[in-house]
Amino acid sequence: MGETVIPLADLRYAAPVPAIPRQAIPATGLLSDGLGRPLRDLRISVTDRCNFRCSYCMPKEIFDRDYLFLPQTSLLSFEEIARLARMFVAHGVQKIRLTGGEPLLRKGLEALIAMLAELRTPEGAPLDITLTTNGSVLARKAAALQRAGLQRVTVSLDGLDDAVFRRMNDVDFPVADVLAGIAAAAAAGLGPIKINMVVKRGTNEQEILPMARHFRELNRQHPGSQIVLRFIEYMDVGASNGWRMDEVLPSAEVLRMLQAEWPLLPLQASVAGETAERWRYADGAGEVGLISSVTQAFCQDCNRARLSTEGKLFLCLFATQGHDLRTLLRNGTPDADISSALGAVWARRDDRYSELRAAQPTDAAGGGRRVEMHYIGG
Repeated sequence: MGETVIPLADLRYAAPVPAIPRQAIPATGLLSDGLGRPLRDLRISVTDRCNFRCSYCMPKEIFDRDYLFLPQTSLLSFEEIARLARMFVAHGVQKIRLTGGEPLLRKGLEALIAMLAELRTPEGAPLDITLTTNGSVLARKAAALQRAGLQRVTVSLDGLDDAVFRRMNDVDFPVADVLAGIAAAAAAGLGPIKINMVVKRGTNEQEILPMARHFRELNRQHPGSQIVLRFIEYMDVGASNGWRMDEVLPSAEVLRMLQAEWPLLPLQASVAGETAERWRYADGAGEVGLISSVTQAFCQDCNRARLSTEGKLFLCLFATQGHDLRTLLRNGTPDADISSALGAVWARRDDRYSELRAAQPTDAAGGGRRVEMHYIGG
């Protein structure tokens, strides 16, 4: 009898298989965790691979040609992803974000988007389906993604200066190609488009005002495009990026820089659990967002679950362990039992890493190895 060989990459984040509750947990759309937070947002990583090597996410010295990424057989199929997504939606999820790695590296992703676009909430409403990308292949894929049912995109862009951008992505990729992808997304109707800029002190803070000027001007020229620039504090995700607090540029400083150039007016959150503090330009040239994940924790409103590319459920971006749903999918467990299991996992959730980090900055994660950003997305 042959032995089962488990690739080493599969063991990187070994996780327990959640137990099936003795008493079924019905999917009512009203599931809440231990702190009363509902389940509304599901982030699905479709690949752990990326064609960039940004230092804050996948530094080249670690993620080199010898790094063991997950084999294809380990990844959830599109059918498996859609099957799980249906259960999450029944428990209350209203928004699905596809992420990575770089999700557009997953072959045939449009087929998955089409499957997800058919899902409906318990009230019969369609889902908000969006995708986060580095924009490197967006120019040639934007129209097909929109036809498949994608509604919006978020593009990661850490600077407009080509030399700075090439240095940050560390694969010598030109910024012009990402800007072409953003333009293609706008033309395809994938909006509003969000632009995420991770600000790292000493690396790209000089790009803050040029980025703001550029996207203000685009919004003036094309009012219907609705491009929203968001500044994100450099986060301590995973253990590969060598994170240091002195490299964090607080959002308060970014706001002061912006307000010194343009009058800004505060906006209310558009949805419950929104991560960004929103501001609009007084002259009508669009809005900006500030995501203060280090200096102003927003754990109390967090309604997001994360599903890794090989089917592990993570309850926090800074988690040290997941819950293995793939085994349940592949061992013949009925959907009702899997749904009850994930309901039980969420009901026990009490994660609030960022709040604990602020109170106990030396040991907020409890000493475990935090999952890497490329593995469960942002």
